[in-house]
Amino acid sequence: MSDESLIAEKTACVVMRAGAPFMGKQGLAYSPAISAETVGAKGIHMQMLTMPPGARAKAHLHEAHETALYVLSGEAGMYYGEKLEHHMTNRAGDFVYIPANVPHLPYNSSATEPCVAIIARTDPNEQESVVLLPELEKIRP
Repeated sequence: MSDESLIAEKTACVVMRAGAPFMGKQGLAYSPAISAETVGAKGIHMQMLTMPPGARAKAHLHEAHETALYVLSGEAGMYYGEKLEHHMTNRAGDFVYIPANVPHLPYNSSATEPCVAIIARTDPNEQESVVLLPELEKIRP
């Protein structure tokens, strides 16, 4: 590959639409967009999450990676902390920050409406930093 081709490849901007949903380790459906796999991202992953009414993730953390999300529609709750001792409610229009290595368990608090959010994470490979925490599952049945 020529030097010009390498430079063009590294400076190419890309427009993406969310891809086909996949079931993540956390037990929720994600539609990937920006990632190492789709555009060669080196330090970020961006995707759309749609939680059906009443859906609940598995307790997990993202090892060494921060997460930010923006709630587009609906409402979700999230337990977080070493023993899932804290709780927050997130509604359309809210931005949420989750530090690296913080256990959390999100769920859709509505019985009738989906919750849709855009998620950005400092791990370009969405599922590689996910660590499931089954020992915390029984704390929040």
